[in-house]
Amino acid sequence: MTRDLRTGSHDLPVSPALEEFMLSGWADTEQYDLPVDEVAGWAARRRARLHELFAGQRLVVPAGGYQQRSNDQNHRFRPHSAYTWLTGDQSSDGVLVVEPDGDATLFLRPRSGRKDGEFFQDRVYGELWAGRRPTLGESSRRLALPTRHVAELAPALAGAHTPTRVLRGVDAGVDALLGGGATAGDAEFAAVLAELRLVKDPWEIAQLEQAVATTTRGFEDVVRALPMAMRTSERYLEGVFWQRARLEGNDVGYQSIVAAGAHAATLHWNDNDGPVRDGDLLLLDAGAETRSLYTADITRVLPVSGRFSPLQRDLYELCRRANDAALECLRPGAHFRAFHEAAMTVLVHGLADLGVLPCTPEQSLAQDCGLHRRWTLCGSGHMLGLDVHDCAAARSETYLDGRLAAGHVLTVEPGLYFQPDDELIPAELRGLGMRIEEDVLITDDGYRMLSADLPRHADDVEAWMHRVAS
Repeated sequence: MTRDLRTGSHDLPVSPALEEFMLSGWADTEQYDLPVDEVAGWAARRRARLHELFAGQRLVVPAGGYQQRSNDQNHRFRPHSAYTWLTGDQSSDGVLVVEPDGDATLFLRPRSGRKDGEFFQDRVYGELWAGRRPTLGESSRRLALPTRHVAELAPALAGAHTPTRVLRGVDAGVDALLGGGATAGDAEFAAVLAELRLVKDPWEIAQLEQAVATTTRGFEDVVRALPMAMRTSERYLEGVFWQRARLEGNDVGYQSIVAAGAHAATLHWNDNDGPVRDGDLLLLDAGAETRSLYTADITRVLPVSGRFSPLQRDLYELCRRANDAALECLRPGAHFRAFHEAAMTVLVHGLADLGVLPCTPEQSLAQDCGLHRRWTLCGSGHMLGLDVHDCAAARSETYLDGRLAAGHVLTVEPGLYFQPDDELIPAELRGLGMRIEEDVLITDDGYRMLSADLPRHADDVEAWMHRVAS
């Protein structure tokens, strides 16, 4: 007979005497005087707009649950953006249910009480292991929403055949509870949830301004940390920015791109483990996420020495001119793709001037050609908000093929990327990557650059770096 030598749980057994002792002698810590969260009123308006579009149907939007990192370790929880947008809540396992008449209930996993052993035996949800969760009453008072225990969700959704739409793929348990698999109605529901978030309300704009301000301070921190990074690696700079994001907000809004030298030619480099050398450029693409979960997304290219070489300056200013051309297209009613097309016109002519384009600019810009994309592969921007690539489930006609509107917040980020092994370009270009990324709010008569406190002209970048480092 083979013995099972696996460890399993390493928790100590709980005797009946210990359990009885643990269940007694606890104070009532219910908080009865909590103010209503500032976001609650905005969330109520958002739910009302959603109900108007699907009146007579039940709408189910889950927060999602913990995701395993390794073995018994989970990633820090972050709720689905649509759930937070509609409720203001950020706790795991929550489910918003909007009934056909518009009444909304939030089903939550509340604080583990002292009447059973969950609070000291459950490593994931127990209060002594994972910290105190709000009670149902506390959440209701803060969020201005009726609340019920998530254990009551199944019977609440059972019974009558109420037309129901669910945001699927977020919580497998909720998907199974409603059964039947995803429908065309569910897909439409997901798209509408994204499209409703395209235009930001004033509260959201204030959150994004806060995210940008924190990110700006994080970029300053990175400039001050460059001397130490030259003795360590890109990881040091990643940690420096993360510290600012974590100190003032919730976290980084996405994995920071800290790309020194040839790593800048990799569009989404985030290993961040390479050397930082004097004379190289550092492409820093990073964004702080506020405690309300809105993120910035800014990129700057910084000369590690504090000064651009002549070639570095020329390429940087080419990208800056492309960015300027894109910005000039931003106004309500403009086609979303117009700013990308304007940026590409500038970059393609710049590539021709560099002598690397194997055809005329006009030929490359034709839809059936696009040879310039070898060096400028991605699009020039995207929507920004609760997600770094916000509202991604929106239908093309309302986003990529749609028109800009006041309240849209987006990035503008044309770039050039010369791979280190590209034999079709001069050797001095190989391994250079350039991107300037701005966060922009569309206004009634044009745009407002949210990231304006970070310099964008090469001379201004150098002067700013010297001032910050002094």
